Amino acid sequence: MAGNDTAFSMEGAPSSGRRAETAPLDNRAEELAAGLRAGQAHIDPKFLYDAQGCVLFNAICELEEYYPTRTERAIFEAHRAAIAQALPRRLQWVDLGCGDCAKSRAWLAHVDACRYLGVDIAADCLRHEVAALGRKFPQVACVAVEADFTGDLDLRRHLADTQEQPPVFFYPGSSIGNFDPERAVALMASICRQAGPRGSLLISADLRKDRRVMERAYADDLGVTAAFNRNVLRVCNRVLGSDFQPAEFEHESRFDDGHGRIEMRLRARQRQHVRWGSSERIFEAGEDIVTEHSYKYTPAQFDAMLEQAGFSVRNMWTDPRSWFGVFLAQR
Repeated sequence: MAGNDTAFSMEGAPSSGRRAETAPLDNRAEELAAGLRAGQAHIDPKFLYDAQGCVLFNAICELEEYYPTRTERAIFEAHRAAIAQALPRRLQWVDLGCGDCAKSRAWLAHVDACRYLGVDIAADCLRHEVAALGRKFPQVACVAVEADFTGDLDLRRHLADTQEQPPVFFYPGSSIGNFDPERAVALMASICRQAGPRGSLLISADLRKDRRVMERAYADDLGVTAAFNRNVLRVCNRVLGSDFQPAEFEHESRFDDGHGRIEMRLRARQRQHVRWGSSERIFEAGEDIVTEHSYKYTPAQFDAMLEQAGFSVRNMWTDPRSWFGVFLAQR
């Protein structure tokens, strides 16, 4: 396929006259309801990223307090040639959580890619963004895959021959930190198994630093992160038919040194009686809903996780302050 409108395919949407494949996604309503009924109410962070959430997160990435995006960008710019040199030729670029494809757009101009897989749960903009990428890079066959890889990741039916076209799984933005360490290793081990003998994982991780720097990144002065966090309650209302009043929940974030993670929560300002369908839950004043954990690692910790996942060759690039790490892991 060529990089034009008919060269683009997406899970669940027909393209180029061929039948589209459909990937089973988690039942979102059931998952949300189960989390809200739990002793410690929680919402998986993937629900933060509806269309409005994506807009708000893009705004967060431009804030002075939010260092990860600009720090990662600086590492990519400083070391792009060295990283690209370490990658195979005629590769398949697998963009996990591709969003607007902006980070991959920069990489495709520097790597020898014959195929691009954009993988994301946010179907609202997935098709449009991957199609636009295909028009910019007509030599690259661009495929959009609507999938939730917070469960079992299985992209084997979407990958071409991994020996002839070795995949490079690209997982930027330190999103791996949203998984607890055990689940993070399991995801990376799944990638390792699917990468084939010549495949690679190019992944970013946020590194441990002064807790004040980390906490400010999740509690900006303008309140954009607070709006982003409360927006997930609107997602609940839309998906579950619940009657959350987002303004009645306060955004909170703190670094838990024992677990090595930022914890983002929504705390009830006063007693809230929330209903959905035949279910309900009372949130007492001060009771909270966990919406995100973001683990921060030392370089040695993350390198050990990659080794545990099955990667034997590992390299890291970082910024002058060692705030952020970009890791290239290979079989």
